[in-house]
Amino acid sequence: MPQSVNTDEVAPTALPCSTAVHDREQANGFLLGRINYERSPWVPYGRRQLKLDRMRQLLTRLGNPDVGLPIVHVAGTKGKGSTSAFIASVLQAAGYDTGVFSSPHLERIEERFSVNGQPIGGDELVALVQRLQPIVQKMDQEAATSADTSLSPTYFELTTALALMYFVERQVDLAVLEVGLGGRLDSTNVCQPAVTVITSISFDHTKQLGNTLAEIATEKAGIIKPGVPVLCGPLSEEPRRVIADIAQQHGCRMLEAGRDFSHHYRAPRGLQEHDGLGQLDFRGQLGDETFQLAGAPFRMLGEHQAANAALALATAVELRRQGRMISAAAMRQGLADLALPARVEILGRQPTVVLDVAHNVASVRALVDVLRESFACARSTLLLAATLDKDVVGIVRELAPHFQDVVVTQYQENPRAVPTADLAKIFRSELKQLQRDKLAETIIEEPNPIKAWKLVREKAAPDDLICVTGSFFIAAELRRVLMSENAAH
Repeated sequence: MPQSVNTDEVAPTALPCSTAVHDREQANGFLLGRINYERSPWVPYGRRQLKLDRMRQLLTRLGNPDVGLPIVHVAGTKGKGSTSAFIASVLQAAGYDTGVFSSPHLERIEERFSVNGQPIGGDELVALVQRLQPIVQKMDQEAATSADTSLSPTYFELTTALALMYFVERQVDLAVLEVGLGGRLDSTNVCQPAVTVITSISFDHTKQLGNTLAEIATEKAGIIKPGVPVLCGPLSEEPRRVIADIAQQHGCRMLEAGRDFSHHYRAPRGLQEHDGLGQLDFRGQLGDETFQLAGAPFRMLGEHQAANAALALATAVELRRQGRMISAAAMRQGLADLALPARVEILGRQPTVVLDVAHNVASVRALVDVLRESFACARSTLLLAATLDKDVVGIVRELAPHFQDVVVTQYQENPRAVPTADLAKIFRSELKQLQRDKLAETIIEEPNPIKAWKLVREKAAPDDLICVTGSFFIAAELRRVLMSENAAH
């Protein structure tokens, strides 16, 4: 397991990378040997830690692989990954070779770099890291010579560079880049996109991005580029004004959900008993084009995913306005084909087992809405782990009213997990405020997630619902276990 980063660190430290990379394990080790804020208990966000000039220097030494590459750049508090995947699915259905850079990954680092829905191969990753390594080593040496460790690239910067290198090597027609954190200082923000997309603005990473929606919107809107169209998902008035002002300052057209395009979602019912598709209607007045899509089959579950899909369709219409050949049939196919792991993913029947990566208040609220809308089970059990820099109290407050049994745990492969005892204390406090004192006293604490899952599974009746959620990291650690058990049954 990679070592955690000293929380007192405020800038990347140049790390030795002289060992030659020959296989996937060494390639992954080389990347994980960098400063990796995804695995740090403390996530900084400032010019000293996240330096776009460092990223530009890295790309320059690699020959600027991003130059001339048509890019869709996607930021937002929630829905970035799903919206990026919807956009890519529609483009692929339209016949375009499409690359997607996403983060974090669930099980293997290869998931971050995909072309036409397929992750990069292990041998391909090794070859790219072999090309990258001497350049990084040179930058590390220069950092050491100048005694300025902030010149040394981070894990996320290297994965961003690898994605661009891979997309150029595969000669993709378009690339979709998902922002990692924020926007303004994110390593993906060196790109010159054809379209900029902002999915949503809500409270998350407040220590890094700000304590108001306006401050968070300012950071997200940092990806806006002069003259590049901006497409936005549903926004409340405060962040909408911020983004609109920044778009106007940059001379950008801004297309908004609810004003320039809209959707209607019809959810499937009774999903504890059978699989089903929802339906999506879309209507947009995007520039000179009025576009409509009625009754499109929709595999992903939830109104929040329908909003993500509508934003992806609006992006596709904008790309069509720019000259891309994207038919209504391709849009329908793209929506019907897409299924993403750990997004209200059903991984068991009798009892129904749902896995979701919801990790902030807004995404947890969306998850609860889906469970209430599409599942009708006799009893609901929650298996929860959470992350230190999140609004854990807010997350628990959203979840607490909706479950009859609660087991709290903590993921093991990342130091950012909230200790089980602390999470249980928060849950008990919220339940007592809801006057559910009896349930508050029966919360089960089990720090080991696999043991926690076994406890939940042993207690569940066939007509129960089990929901596993709270973080990408708990989803990553348990998904394979849940899938193998589901396959066995």
